[in-house]
Amino acid sequence: MAMSPLYITGFSAASALGRGVSATYGALLREESGLRPCDFENAKLDTYIGRVAGLESEPLGDRFGQYDCRNNRLAKLALQQDGFEDTVIQARERYGTRRIGVFIGTSTSGILETELAYRNRDPETEALPCTFHYGQTGNMFSGASFVQGFLQLQGPVLAISTACSSSAKVFAVAYRFIRAGFCDAAVVGGVDSLCLNTLYGFSSLELVSSQPCRPADRERDGLSIGEAAGFVLLEPTYDGKGPGPVALLGYGESSDAHHMSSPHPEGLGARLAMERALSCAGLRARDIDYVNLHGTATPANDWTEDRAIYDVFGASVPCSSTKGWTGHTLGAAGITEAVISVLCIKYGFIPRSLNTRELDTAFKSQIVLDTQKRPIRCVISNSFGFGGTNCSIVLGTTE
Repeated sequence: MAMSPLYITGFSAASALGRGVSATYGALLREESGLRPCDFENAKLDTYIGRVAGLESEPLGDRFGQYDCRNNRLAKLALQQDGFEDTVIQARERYGTRRIGVFIGTSTSGILETELAYRNRDPETEALPCTFHYGQTGNMFSGASFVQGFLQLQGPVLAISTACSSSAKVFAVAYRFIRAGFCDAAVVGGVDSLCLNTLYGFSSLELVSSQPCRPADRERDGLSIGEAAGFVLLEPTYDGKGPGPVALLGYGESSDAHHMSSPHPEGLGARLAMERALSCAGLRARDIDYVNLHGTATPANDWTEDRAIYDVFGASVPCSSTKGWTGHTLGAAGITEAVISVLCIKYGFIPRSLNTRELDTAFKSQIVLDTQKRPIRCVISNSFGFGGTNCSIVLGTTE
């Protein structure tokens, strides 16, 4: 039996494409990438990044001063877009502050603040600066705590950190919490910001490209790191006025645990996540109009995902990666691409796989190389993380 849908009654985003969903949609239609040569901190790396402009000059003040870090600044920026705060205020009036959950995905949280604290420790005692508040910045729970406080909510709150599937898995967690009766609605989302640990870490693994990433391209040679934040309000009902909003129709999770950083060579975990998502939604492969690929542009990841896609859908379903626009936003990839998927359904289009100049001839799935305008009812969005933690979500209309 298919799960009951959860309606997306509000959503927001901020990434290298701009602030808000209008900026995101406009950049996708104009095919304007947000990637730029690396100019973050003092990182001397020959790579491209997806950087959100202006965060350095927008500190958190007043009662959130102790939460001030790049990650929470980015979270606040996204929360203030697209009328999202007002949507949550209205939900508080319907459900009460204790009946709305907050589920936030991240992979590194405010680790940049920790990096800066160690850089500025006392030269004699090596003590960290007294201005460093680990619990409110560097801690993995920091973003979830900040979002809950900023939105004045008091329901269940969790931070989900499963590498690059983090802010896709929040949809599954929220559904289970609502179904179990712990809350009546949920704010789900994710935020990950640039830091030296991430940039140098992926560089040491030889996974970053010296050019804007090229998903599914024959000459692809690595990913581009980005930063982003996004949020969605999930409710079991909507007001019934006008056409129904896009809904979470299903989700699928798996953990193949094949390797710390490499996917299963046959894409077994990815395939299982998609199959479970379809089953959860009560749909068949032919019901899906578009697959938003995880599509990191690394040789192994793209190849194994293509194999899994073909096993499930054959070559009949259009697929593309949007990381050529935003970069790989890691723990925020799931929510960023969920928001893009919602836009695809609302406005009827499929964004092409940007920077893919020459498709890998070994690929069997249908990779979209030119942006298409067409009706879209159902989308699967894939997010696959280190350690084989996989999540696919199905978004679509219920009419």
